[in-house]
Amino acid sequence: MPRAVTLIRSASLSDAAEYAYAATAPAESRLIFLAGACPLNEDGSTAAIGDFAGQAARAVENMRTALTDSGASLRDVISTRVLVASRRQEDLVTAWEVVRDAFGEHDVPSTLMGVTVLGYDGQLVEIEAVAAVLDS
Repeated sequence: MPRAVTLIRSASLSDAAEYAYAATAPAESRLIFLAGACPLNEDGSTAAIGDFAGQAARAVENMRTALTDSGASLRDVISTRVLVASRRQEDLVTAWEVVRDAFGEHDVPSTLMGVTVLGYDGQLVEIEAVAAVLDS
């Protein structure tokens, strides 16, 4: 099945980044704007308290569910922003590695940000995403 998202890698920029530098979708694609995927369990409690990797994994799982309910998958994501409530770079990297691994070769343009606080008690990670699909 053809995909709407085309990832763009720039030979003019460093290859140290673990993601494409840009992405496009054709005008006829349907864009899906996801709310920030939070590490919440079905009962509304925060998963994996104190665990950056565990919260990132739960947030990815919840993002997958929202994408599926929208008729999309991780392969349809065109960009992400990963928010991590920490001042420590290693905590950001821990969360990022979980997100990066979930996307595999579909290394969408991404921004990784340290923030002071997130919305739920004990929340350390949130993932924002935009997807694009071709309706058949």
